[in-house]
Amino acid sequence: MINRQRLSDEFARLAAITSPPLREGTIACYLAERLAALGADILFDRADQATGGEIGNLIAHFPAAGRDGEPLLLSVHMDTVEPGAEVVPVLTDGLFTSASGTILGADDKAGIAELIEALEVVREQGIAHGPLEVVVTIAEEIGLVGAKHLDYSLLRSRRGFALDTTGMGQMVLQAPGANRLRVEIVGREAHAGVAPEQGLSAIRTAALALAEMHLGRIDAETTANFGRIEGGVACNIIPGKVFLEGEARSHDPGKLAAQTAHMVDCFERAAEAMACTIGGVEVKPQLQIEIAPDYPRMAVAEDAPIVRLAQAAAAAAGQPLAIKLGGGGSDANIFNAHGIETIILATGMRDVHSPKENVAVDDMVTVAGLLVEIIRRA
Repeated sequence: MINRQRLSDEFARLAAITSPPLREGTIACYLAERLAALGADILFDRADQATGGEIGNLIAHFPAAGRDGEPLLLSVHMDTVEPGAEVVPVLTDGLFTSASGTILGADDKAGIAELIEALEVVREQGIAHGPLEVVVTIAEEIGLVGAKHLDYSLLRSRRGFALDTTGMGQMVLQAPGANRLRVEIVGREAHAGVAPEQGLSAIRTAALALAEMHLGRIDAETTANFGRIEGGVACNIIPGKVFLEGEARSHDPGKLAAQTAHMVDCFERAAEAMACTIGGVEVKPQLQIEIAPDYPRMAVAEDAPIVRLAQAAAAAAGQPLAIKLGGGGSDANIFNAHGIETIILATGMRDVHSPKENVAVDDMVTVAGLLVEIIRRA
């Protein structure tokens, strides 16, 4: 049923198109032509105006064929992480890798290729289906930006699938919510060799806070991390300013709030511990802490109709389909928050966000077959 060579060729074409976040114009134009040739009406929303990108999210409407039904959302994203310029995909013994130094872009171009192949098969075989709404978002990799700025008035779907997780034979029904923290610490600059007594180190304040902070795996539902720190001007200057950026994630909203509060408290206690007298004046580091919700928690019930649809399709295709607990955010978090009950399907991609990223053609064939069965039963 699935044309293995066509699917392999499609992935190779997609992987070779450079498409970093907010610079997806070339791949968007390619996908618009490709999906239009398969019978879709193509729209782009205005997400580019809000994000400063080259182009908005792509929305492809496929009309019902042969039977009526509720529309079904099928979603992928068109951007990739860096380093992703001039990717040269290499196929060896049925496995795609990158030639050297770059990511492959299987995240999420494996999902795109699988979806396109499924739509090819549905058209070739005249498989009856209800309305389909294909959404290809921009800038997913830098914070689900495209999904956050998607024009939801252009969609009718209340259920859907996002093709965007690693491994095979798995679906994600639950994923954590997340908060992002941005912290600026302001101390006092001074010459470290001439007048260190006049300085108040912002970097030392940050170090005290981080040393006391619970980070990494907090429990089975919760993680936390600080991934960026910038500050100082020279090795002989006591640093007067430092900036940190981090996050907390949890499947439990209460735990997310508690972990976030703990992280803030660590900075406040560190600032108190660094208080001192300089020139007869009591001083302490000043904090500016911003907490912003990054994405909401996603939780789809195991007996939800969209889950039963996936299970029925997998059974018809003779494929396993286990439930996997998600650890990160995806466009599906945002779709669910907008009332579109969406689950995430594994695409076969592995070692993503690294030069070791790979995907097997056999796995893409399997996923494309599952999509055909989903569309047939939707």
